[in-house]
Amino acid sequence: MAVPTNVFQNVQTYQKAELAFLQNQNCWISNSNTKFKNFDTLEANLGDTVTFDKPIRYTVNDSLVATFQPTEQRVESLTVDKAKNVSTAFTAQQRIFNVKRYMKEIGNGAVAELGTEVEADIATVAETSTFRYYGDGITNIDSYQKLATALAYFRNFGAAKTETKGFLDDVAVPGIIGAGLTQFKLDRNREDFNSWEIGGFSNSEWYQSNLLPTHTSGTAGNTPQTLTVVSVTTDADGGISAILFSGATASDADAIKAYDLFSFDDGVSGKTNVRYRTFIGHKPCANKVQCRATADASADGSGQVNITISPKLYVSAGNKQNITTAIVAGMQITVIPSHRCGLIFAGNPLYLAMPRLPDEDPFKTVAEVDPDTGVSMRMYYGSKFGLNERGLVNDCIWGKKLVEEYAMRLIFTI
Repeated sequence: MAVPTNVFQNVQTYQKAELAFLQNQNCWISNSNTKFKNFDTLEANLGDTVTFDKPIRYTVNDSLVATFQPTEQRVESLTVDKAKNVSTAFTAQQRIFNVKRYMKEIGNGAVAELGTEVEADIATVAETSTFRYYGDGITNIDSYQKLATALAYFRNFGAAKTETKGFLDDVAVPGIIGAGLTQFKLDRNREDFNSWEIGGFSNSEWYQSNLLPTHTSGTAGNTPQTLTVVSVTTDADGGISAILFSGATASDADAIKAYDLFSFDDGVSGKTNVRYRTFIGHKPCANKVQCRATADASADGSGQVNITISPKLYVSAGNKQNITTAIVAGMQITVIPSHRCGLIFAGNPLYLAMPRLPDEDPFKTVAEVDPDTGVSMRMYYGSKFGLNERGLVNDCIWGKKLVEEYAMRLIFTI
């Protein structure tokens, strides 16, 4: 540990200006589900895992004659796989004359940086853990009507009745509020119009973030190209896990990128429009079938590209049935171009684990857990024996998980 070239000021002339930190709009951590039994208070380290269950799905028999079906317990696993630290070093003289009096500001600066790293990482679930979406990446989401439409499609598929929350691109919010000023002429004194914040709307709480992830789409989305189904890959359980398409640029290594989104087009000659079924009850709903690419995919010399998808598509009756008609050759899709990723979810499905880290013996260590949020950070301090070097480290570990069927991506233009 070598002491870096610190820049301290002479304490006899230095006056603190009490400038506030340039804060980011941190709404993801505060809206995460951090309540795991004991997991947030026990000492843990990278690689530790917690498992939680999801509601069980069934099908209904069309008579009083019982047809017994298997019960499948559905679970998700959350693994602590992220670690960050802010570390600094100084001499004994610097600690005596500068650092000791400035410790609060040093700690606040470190925690603010760490908090932003955690916040931005949690926000990536809007890109990596969604398959349904609203928006086309060309026309922005810029009105209350579009927010209401997004919520309608979100709920039409099936949604939890509680804890509905939306996360918006902060630079899109003024346009939404501005559109509302003309839409609701008799209600100009509403709190959101006066504050230029959306707040509660259509039984959902809305938050704005300047840390939304940006998704960079492949050529098929950015050109754009119309891709046509050639064939499907069906797994042993009857679910379609990959689809081969034609229509991409020949030998294009960037045809599809992981987390690209696409939907099946309506009105293709000779083909039936395909819709999702409701998640519970398996009834046809208004949602187009939309999927997420799970990996990068390149096009071959003839412009064919094989896309692995999430979720799997099931047309046969059963508790996994989720589409209204089979995916057949000749159907076409549209891939969404590059965009910023907002989010809607309901039912508190965004899980965050930040367990307590162990003491860094023999160094002085403080590890605190917020009992209300389950968020934990550690700070430890020590010196190198026999040398004029002192070190201070703030660090944390965390893991995240968004249950994808409870969520929908909002597509904001770049």
